[in-house]
Amino acid sequence: MARRKDELEEPLVNLGEVSGQAQDFYERNQTMIIGVVGGVTLLVVAFFAYKSFVSAPRQIESVSQLHKAELVFQQDSFQKSLLDPGGGFPGFIDMADQYGNTKSGNLANYYAGISFLRLGDYEKAIRYLNQYDAKDDMTKAMKYGMLGDAFSEAQEFDKAVSNYKKAASASGDELTAPYFLKKAGLLLEKQGNAKAALAQYEKIKSKYYNTEEGRSIEKYIARVQ
Repeated sequence: MARRKDELEEPLVNLGEVSGQAQDFYERNQTMIIGVVGGVTLLVVAFFAYKSFVSAPRQIESVSQLHKAELVFQQDSFQKSLLDPGGGFPGFIDMADQYGNTKSGNLANYYAGISFLRLGDYEKAIRYLNQYDAKDDMTKAMKYGMLGDAFSEAQEFDKAVSNYKKAASASGDELTAPYFLKKAGLLLEKQGNAKAALAQYEKIKSKYYNTEEGRSIEKYIARVQ
């Protein structure tokens, strides 16, 4: 995947009493219970049929369908990857629409968001990135970081700062966290909020001093003090 750095004992009871109450409840509501149980049974059967005959094949199909758009994306042909990567394969927009309930369809939202960001369509970038369901800390960090970039480019600086902070918190690792903290600090400086910017820079100094950002953070701290 192309990456851009600019880029969770019941108490004992009287079982005889419970049994009697349950029997009485069944006799009084027999028709309703049969209907509900029958409905649940149908749902269970339908679920496993879906998993076996629909969901799994769609997962496999979606992976093969996404491949061509990924290749075009890696060549920085963002418009083509969105709409028509060639060979009769769908672009990321169609993938997100047609396979949205699969892992590949979900990933297409992420690719589409980055593509629109690189093309300068920040509204659509934000929409697709928000639709992307990030599953782990690193992908959450990248999602929020890209959203920060999109909001920043759209001049929505408060939302950009918020997402950069989320990106830093999501991963907490030395590769991405100080990078996004610094971006948050720079935007806060741009807004004239030196105190809030200083707080971001000091986090970098205290937690990530041995990173690329940490080794140069003193000059940013001095600038806002």
